[in-house]
Amino acid sequence: MADDRGRIPEKPDAGVLRGVRVADFSRVLAGPYATMMLADFGADVIKIESPGGDDTRAWRPPVDDAGESTYFGSVNRNKRSVVCDLATPDGLATARRLASTADVVVENFRPGVMERFGLDEQTLRETNPRLVFCSITGFGRDAGAALPGYDLLVQAVGGLMSITGAPDGEPSKVGVALVDVLTGLNAFSGILLALRQRDATGRGSRVDVDLLGSLLAALTNQASGTLATGRSPARLGNAHPSIAPYELFRAADRELVVAVGNDRQFAAFAVVLGHPALPGDERFATNEARVRNRDALRGILEPLLSSRTAADWVDAFTRARVPAGLVNDIAEAFAFAESLGLEPVVTSVDPETGRASRQPATPIRLDTAPAVHRTPPPPLGAHEARWTDER
Repeated sequence: MADDRGRIPEKPDAGVLRGVRVADFSRVLAGPYATMMLADFGADVIKIESPGGDDTRAWRPPVDDAGESTYFGSVNRNKRSVVCDLATPDGLATARRLASTADVVVENFRPGVMERFGLDEQTLRETNPRLVFCSITGFGRDAGAALPGYDLLVQAVGGLMSITGAPDGEPSKVGVALVDVLTGLNAFSGILLALRQRDATGRGSRVDVDLLGSLLAALTNQASGTLATGRSPARLGNAHPSIAPYELFRAADRELVVAVGNDRQFAAFAVVLGHPALPGDERFATNEARVRNRDALRGILEPLLSSRTAADWVDAFTRARVPAGLVNDIAEAFAFAESLGLEPVVTSVDPETGRASRQPATPIRLDTAPAVHRTPPPPLGAHEARWTDER
């Protein structure tokens, strides 16, 4: 059970999802990402944690100014934390009470765990027929139920690593837990759909999302090409299987990317390079021809692009409406977004302690009901143990 280190802060009074209560039993990334998105738009998210807390509280370094894990902080703002030890009668009673008063329950335990504690969809729906129950798994609830759902594992078995990395190198993972993020977004979308359906029918429904299915759907053109031809694509490094030139090049000082998406852009690209006749070469006259002859094209482009700085090229290409950009590190990426007026960073401040947390802003912008970044990620068990239904 939670201790009394802090009172329950006020429920959200703004946002398109105000009045929606979420009992969040999820941990690590996919589930917490989904519930943070709900919280950003006004849902009252109660993060239900074990006495040891979400695993990511211990995933450090790095840490923020308060010594808290930045991994945990990245997906847990705007939430309230209650500790429930499900192995004890009091903890289990508190968890059931929270779930029974919720509009949405989100969980990502191994299949069977919620049933063991009487927190499964069927049991909860007996007293809460309007409940939206979202279950997140690695590989579904049937034959894949026993498989551990770790992002790296899914990137491997789901095919993403097979198309990521240099052609002559080893398969590579993406530099962030992308499958978890995609799955969290799918869970967020599914919950919103279920709430909309509840508005129409008066009854809640079950939302099932799994990491493998989320990745396979996100493979989009690579997946459709495989299904149509029966052939799996090979790794191309930073090149594109269907567009050229659409890849990374080395300039005089650093790397840049060029993303030429059509013949008009290629003609403008050639003019900036000082070779306006290049599109007249039958090897490069169309995108399809450029893809077939990508190695020959790259052999021409590399020495040209190495003659000037990356920033010079990006400026010249941008003025000619040719998509190009520097290969920024993450700090540079935030600075670039700020230079465009995108306001990519938000700071949440605890009104009682003054503790602040800087995080990436929610990327969804609603003009009539914008996201509100109210509070930083909560300390473990920071909110009142004696829980009552506030509605």
